[in-house]
Amino acid sequence: MYDVIGDIHGCLTEFTQLTEKLGYRWVHQLPIHPEQRTLVFVGDITDRGPSSVEMIRIVANLVEQGLALYVPGNHCNKLYRLLIGRNVQVAHGLETTVQELNQLDNRHREQISEQFIALYKKSPLILYLDQQQLVVCHAGVQENNLFKPLTSAMKSFALYGDTTGKKDANGLPERRDWARQYHGKPLIVYGHTPVVRPRWKNHTLNLDTGCAFGGMLSALRYPEMKLVAVPSSMPRISDRFRSFPD
Repeated sequence: MYDVIGDIHGCLTEFTQLTEKLGYRWVHQLPIHPEQRTLVFVGDITDRGPSSVEMIRIVANLVEQGLALYVPGNHCNKLYRLLIGRNVQVAHGLETTVQELNQLDNRHREQISEQFIALYKKSPLILYLDQQQLVVCHAGVQENNLFKPLTSAMKSFALYGDTTGKKDANGLPERRDWARQYHGKPLIVYGHTPVVRPRWKNHTLNLDTGCAFGGMLSALRYPEMKLVAVPSSMPRISDRFRSFPD
């Protein structure tokens, strides 16, 4: 039994509220379900919200204890590259996480950095669950690439989606609606592209309901196929949400 949660982006308050609504009890600062349900994170646990460092601690500890699963997102990838010394642009939300890290003393900064690096390195970009009936990734996976060894193109797709290389009217990366072309049997649950409400399309589900932009934090209870959400406490930024034709 899984509870798949959309992009959290450092929104600890909403994450706490959502897990409690899902029936989790917080024990030693971690959400534990009395029926041993497993949390599944679709990536982008940091950046933009106020509590990225604490979300790293929680997710890393849950995964280490076998209580949760996690796939990295594009923001996770950028933070990982920063922490291992690569030259990355500190923008698009990463600056909030860096600011939090800079407020830590050296010992705690090193500890949380090592914890995140270890989490990232051991986490798959695509999860196959429930005898391959449930697929979880951050931005997407094409039907003809399911169950195949990851190539560099598949890794890019899983992290960033189906991008055109252009910008849309709001200056955001233009993304193709890959879910419209999906007709496979496994349910693919993903995030990455903020939508006003969870979007079902061709047996795919986008769970990124823009919590960091004042929307909601959403989860799918699986196999019950029940959606659960809590409202965001962040200011509403309407132009960050995407809409797709049905």
